[in-house]
Amino acid sequence: MRTTRREFAKGITGAVMAVTFARAGEPGRLPIAFSTLGCPAWDLQKILNFAGEHGFAAIELRGLQGNLDLPSHPAFAAERIAQTKRDILSRSLRIACVSSSASLHESDPEKRSKILADARRFIDLASTLDAPYVRVFGDSPDSGHPVVPSDDLKARVAAGLRELGDYAGPRKVTVIIESHDDFTASASLADVLHRADSKSVGLLWDAHHTFAESSEDPKFTVQQLGPWIRHTHLKDSVGQAGDRKYVLTGRGNVPIKKQIDALRSVDYKGFYCFEWEKVWHPDLEDPEIAIADYARVIASFLR
Repeated sequence: MRTTRREFAKGITGAVMAVTFARAGEPGRLPIAFSTLGCPAWDLQKILNFAGEHGFAAIELRGLQGNLDLPSHPAFAAERIAQTKRDILSRSLRIACVSSSASLHESDPEKRSKILADARRFIDLASTLDAPYVRVFGDSPDSGHPVVPSDDLKARVAAGLRELGDYAGPRKVTVIIESHDDFTASASLADVLHRADSKSVGLLWDAHHTFAESSEDPKFTVQQLGPWIRHTHLKDSVGQAGDRKYVLTGRGNVPIKKQIDALRSVDYKGFYCFEWEKVWHPDLEDPEIAIADYARVIASFLR
């Protein structure tokens, strides 16, 4: 059931208190971020203004105004990127991650070469923006029907991570594979990350997927993967297994507070990033509601 703006306004006092807590000087700002996947119609200025007004410390770039090929967006053109960086800094914000669509499962040499070349474009953009991470996927030839990844698939993904890590390292960027599709179980992810064996490779822990798809307890996941976790996606849902519907933070059955507590137990230093999949699910609550609500709820978890 969708929340109306009038109903949402009833909680505005708590939201304002959370924002005040988050913005009480730069050292006290909470390490929260949101992905631009959740606000596909907003331009960059609106995104930055909203983030600053609601106490966010960073944003994750995953498309702008319907364009998922971020390096081609006008905001990052050679003649404009310096101003874009000034706009980001003027709100005391950071770019938490530049998220690509690159999937390292591909075995066809020509297709694989193009995918890796595209990932390098994102690494270059991240480096220019002083963003620490670029997200990639492992996926599979049929990501719509995830299975336990084969040894060959894991070898290809690990090789791709290592190659991209070699490119990213000198540019002060780390390549992070997201726990997604075939790669949601800790055992598979740990195997791939061990094989990649690169200081410039890490993990984007999509905490929803390891819980919902692989039925892992957050404490167990962090125990297995903690040394590699650099960035985190959080979101809530109701339902079971593949039959889930995203809901506002704290209204579902995903143990988000336990996920945060597990990260804090290992002294996690990254951002707690809200991934509201409005691009893929346009019927979800509007970003003005969902993103502001996330800031309020997560502030209560992080106190």
